[in-house]
Amino acid sequence: MGQHNLYRIILSVQIVCAAFFVWNILSSMLGLQPIAWQISEYIELGAALGLLIGVGLGARLLRITSQDNLRMQQQLKVASGAFQELIDEYFMSWQLTPAEKDVALFAIKGISIADIAAMRGVSEGTVKAQTNAIYRKAGVSGRPQLLSLFIDDLIELPLQ
Repeated sequence: MGQHNLYRIILSVQIVCAAFFVWNILSSMLGLQPIAWQISEYIELGAALGLLIGVGLGARLLRITSQDNLRMQQQLKVASGAFQELIDEYFMSWQLTPAEKDVALFAIKGISIADIAAMRGVSEGTVKAQTNAIYRKAGVSGRPQLLSLFIDDLIELPLQ
């Protein structure tokens, strides 16, 4: 049974149960013709069972959702690890210096030249020279192309 169908069943059961209890209260308040007590008892029993079924289905749905969330987190870890491995492979093949590796990683994260310089305690000119060396070694003309190298390869990696 699909997750969306389970949502619909839970919602339907709870709506029917709530409608019965609201009708029961309103009929008492407005002095409407009450339902015979035997029938009312059966309806209340059905509504209570419906609520219990709703609780059971809700618990099942919560478990399914938790499992889906866990699976997604695991896939995210795989993707994150794969991305880091991909970065390391590229950096090694481009023969980046340790400083260039730091700058390249910051550039991939979208950090500005000024912020990279401030974080590394160097001038913006130094960071610009390092980024130009990175782009040359990577065979790209700028940051967007550098990032696209990683994204293209990451998209092709199968998730487990």
